[in-house]
Parts: sequence; C-alpha cells; structure tokens
Amino acid sequence: MLSIRHLNKAYRGPGSRLMLRDIGFEVAAGEYVAIMGESGVGKSTLLNLVAGLDLPDSGSIAFEGSELTALDDNARTLLRRDRMGFVFQAFHLLPHLTVAQNVMLPLRLGGAAADHSARLTGDMLEAVGIGALAAAYPRELSGGEMQRVAIARALVHRPRLVLADEPTGNLDAESAGQVLAVLREAVKRNAGAGILVTHSAAAAATTDRIYRLTAEGLQRSGEQ
Repeated sequence: MLSIRHLNKAYRGPGSRLMLRDIGFEVAAGEYVAIMGESGVGKSTLLNLVAGLDLPDSGSIAFEGSELTALDDNARTLLRRDRMGFVFQAFHLLPHLTVAQNVMLPLRLGGAAADHSARLTGDMLEAVGIGALAAAYPRELSGGEMQRVAIARALVHRPRLVLADEPTGNLDAESAGQVLAVLREAVKRNAGAGILVTHSAAAAATTDRIYRLTAEGLQRSGEQ
C-alpha cells in the first residue's frame, strides 16, 4: 500500500547535513507501524515526505499506485485531502472555527453533505472523548483537548493512510490510551495503513511493527 525506496533528504541552511539517509520500508494494507528515535533524527521530516508536504532529494514514495515525487503540488494536495489523515504535533487548528467546524473541515472540503458531515463529526468527537466541546473554540481548550481535536479531524473522513506525529505528547495516560485505540481502529477498520511517530514505548507497542530511526538510517526494532 505504501512503498518507500532509497529516500534521502538533506537539511539546507547553516550547518547543512543529511537528515534522512537511504530510507526504505513498506506498509501493507491493514498494517500500523511505529517509528521511534531521538529528537532531531528526522522523524517528522519523514512523515512530511510521506504526506507529500515536502519532497525528497532522491528516492521513491509510492502510495496506492501513485508516485508522490512525480505529482505536482495540486495533485499531492488533493491526494492528501482525500486519502490521508495527518495528526500534527502543533495541532494547526483554525482559531475562528469551533471544535466541530475544525473537525468537519476535511469532509466539507471533500464535498460531503452538511448533515452527513455533522453526523460523522459528532461520532468522531465522542470517540476521542470530547463530544461536549463541539461548540468550543481552540482558545478555550487545553493542550490535551486540542490534541484530541486534531486527531478527530485527521480521522473523520476515514483516510486510507493515517500519519500521526507524537499524538499523545499532550495527553495523560488514560486519554492517551483512548486515542491510541481510536488511531489503531481507524487504520484497521478499512484496511488502511498507519505510521505513528512517537517517543513513547507504550504508544509504539500498540502498533504491528516498530522501526528505529538514527543518523545511520532506519532499522526494524530487534534487528541487527
């Protein structure tokens, strides 16, 4: 479903260096994998490349038959909107929209009817435990609540590929367990695929396979 081959990406600027070195792995339909590693090794950069938010210096990223590196900006944007769900570390909620409106946005951009969008949004807010906050604005929320809004928005349109960047970083243990279950169920429900970037061994343990990213490259956990 997702195939990454010989991916390289250098950081351009003061102290220019190779950020990702010859990265390669695959994720089959229904698989959910974790990527762990120290801060600064390029985990978020890798997710951005997989999402088509950035392009590698070399290498291939193929998702359901589409080679992302061969698509233009508009085509990558449409693919991301229709078939991917991205949970950002920084939330990226729109401050002038309510919680429900933020979560509903991918559905409405995709052309879903208002009543259908409202029903799916309500169900997703309940699933992540913030149904009572539908009418609130981001400025009224805690960091953990904003995190759950971001997760609901990423999953509400039932994406084929779920990309989650430290989704439990602002959550207590109970809330983290709840959203990790929701993330895993979202991947498994429609035989999609998922990549979880995390520092948490407990979070990584909810996935099917764990990789470790270092300056030398990507290695499956437990392999030498």
